[in-house]
Amino acid sequence: MYKLFVFGIADILLTTEQERILTDCVLIVGAKRFAPLVTHLPGKFLEITPLDTSLKTIRQFLTRGKVAVLASGDPLFYGIGKKLLAEFPPELVGIYPALSSIQKACALFKIPWDDAGIISLHGRSTGHLPGLLLRNKKNLILTDSTNSPDQIAGRLLDYFSRIGETELPEKITMLVAEDIGMVSERVYRGTLLEGSGQRFAPLNILCLMLPGATDEYGFRFGLSEQAIKHSRGLITKNEVRAATLHQLQLPADGIFWDIGAGSGSISLEAARVNPELTVYSIEHKQEELANIKNNIVKFRCYNIVPVFGRAPESLLHLPAPDRVFIGGSSGALPEIVDLVARRLTEDGQLVINGVIDKTVQTAPELMRQYGFSVASSAIKVSRTEPGGETTDFNPITIMTGRR
Repeated sequence: MYKLFVFGIADILLTTEQERILTDCVLIVGAKRFAPLVTHLPGKFLEITPLDTSLKTIRQFLTRGKVAVLASGDPLFYGIGKKLLAEFPPELVGIYPALSSIQKACALFKIPWDDAGIISLHGRSTGHLPGLLLRNKKNLILTDSTNSPDQIAGRLLDYFSRIGETELPEKITMLVAEDIGMVSERVYRGTLLEGSGQRFAPLNILCLMLPGATDEYGFRFGLSEQAIKHSRGLITKNEVRAATLHQLQLPADGIFWDIGAGSGSISLEAARVNPELTVYSIEHKQEELANIKNNIVKFRCYNIVPVFGRAPESLLHLPAPDRVFIGGSSGALPEIVDLVARRLTEDGQLVINGVIDKTVQTAPELMRQYGFSVASSAIKVSRTEPGGETTDFNPITIMTGRR
């Protein structure tokens, strides 16, 4: 087989060396917008989409002569290079990168990018978008046709409205670089609120810059009961919270249901420790739901989604969970466990905390009925404060069901 050349294209003109090599190629593959660069050359031009067809054609032509693929910027930066190296022997592939679109966009924005989070939305299921795009103070985003900057802004604004966040819509700076390197190149700057009403060219890079905020706690795990907004002392105690999260063995990413979330203390700790995890906090009391929203805003835990309603009805349209915690069931534990058993992923885990004897006796039996292997731990907390005052709390039984 002949050699496959993969050229990164960053400008509207080919270099002398690129043109020399492309002149000898029997096939040139690339996006439609690259066609005018090579129409004067003898090789056949083929649009890269659909990809399966172009890969098959590349394989056929490589038996007859050199083939080139034209890609935007750096082919190994969220580009076609990774796919080509998986499809063809690496010794046959030559990769010649140009400046990436991210680099060129940041030059246009006049901002450094070594401190930014970089997210690609190309062809991926975004799930809960705020948790994905607001992890860092500076976020560089490769958009696609279904996730344009204005649509992204709209979804973020909807979430902020849901959690009662009123400041960020006008404090988040939205930068968009459109048609980079083309005659129609344009840079847009505005607030998230302003950007939601704009329309942008399909080829663009989006940057979201959040106002600075200092984490006064300086740690990811171990929030105190005093730090978390709650009502009338109704909050999972520090020690029980720690033991519960240990039993959940939360994955680095995925979906976590916190059923009967109360003030959201379990959700908060889970979200802070695992920022790539999407946490659904389900609560049917308006006062507690307000506390959850307040805590999301206070701790900037935008990977938490507050859900109002009673389980199991409120769970029906949520994505399938990898982990589930039941802190309260309002008498519907059998129905909740039934639904969780059907929706939980294959290697998922279910943890139920029980205070009253009925829950402690019923929960393990229910989980076993649905094929869970069940272990339990009883925790009795006796806390002595720095001043010497001792408080004894009611014992809690933590019941863990594994597939």
